[in-house]
Amino acid sequence: MSKYRFLIARRFTQISLLLLYFGANAYGWTILTGTLSSSTLFGIVPLADPFAVLQMFAAGAILGIDVLIGAVLIMLFYGIVGGRAFCSWVCPINMVTDFANWLRRKLYLNDIERKVWMSRNVRYWVLGLTFVVSIITGVAAFEFISPITILNRGVVFGMGMSMALVVAILFFDLFVLKNGWCGHVCPLGGFHSLLGKYAPLSVLHNEPNCTLCMKCKDICPESQVLHMIGKKSIKVLDAECTNCGRCIEVCDDNALGFSIKNLKVKGEQQ
Repeated sequence: MSKYRFLIARRFTQISLLLLYFGANAYGWTILTGTLSSSTLFGIVPLADPFAVLQMFAAGAILGIDVLIGAVLIMLFYGIVGGRAFCSWVCPINMVTDFANWLRRKLYLNDIERKVWMSRNVRYWVLGLTFVVSIITGVAAFEFISPITILNRGVVFGMGMSMALVVAILFFDLFVLKNGWCGHVCPLGGFHSLLGKYAPLSVLHNEPNCTLCMKCKDICPESQVLHMIGKKSIKVLDAECTNCGRCIEVCDDNALGFSIKNLKVKGEQQ
């Protein structure tokens, strides 16, 4: 069970959030109302996706003070725990892409020569393009087509034909490009990388324990952040790390664990 402790915790968080949103719509629960884009906690505390808020601002919308407060609260939270923790602990699309990644390993698709290459920086270009399109069209561009929003609203308000986009992401990650959507395309992931660039929570590699089994790099959705494996004992400083904890779980050598950035750890190399 310990090998899946973070995975189980992540699924519990993701499913619980969807259930709370669904319960608010279906049964009038007031614990968490709205969607991932804009919510209210206990009917009092406003919460808002800062990326969505910035898109609306770019589109020329007049925003209420509660929306701005909600965006600031979310920014502060992910600025502390790590921006891309949203991607692995909250985003419902993560369950879809993780399933695709699991199928790739079971079907040995990772062993097939990769025919498609895409830079992981594409998500930052899409991020910038999102704001340009929002300014030109006067609508929050990514929110209009976001599979995250579509899946979230689909669970809360009922599935529709738009769910075809979610299925397309599954097949894209499965047959076209490993971790294609979250690791290369999604602008929200790029935004949260920037948001959590200086977050204190990170993964620490303890090189003396490492046997170079490479299970961590095989399971990691952002394997480039583990460039230090087998080389030196340092923390993962790359903001593209999702803090999902899977690398820690699959490591049989106790060579990886969560740590706090800027906190000196015995044996860590500078």
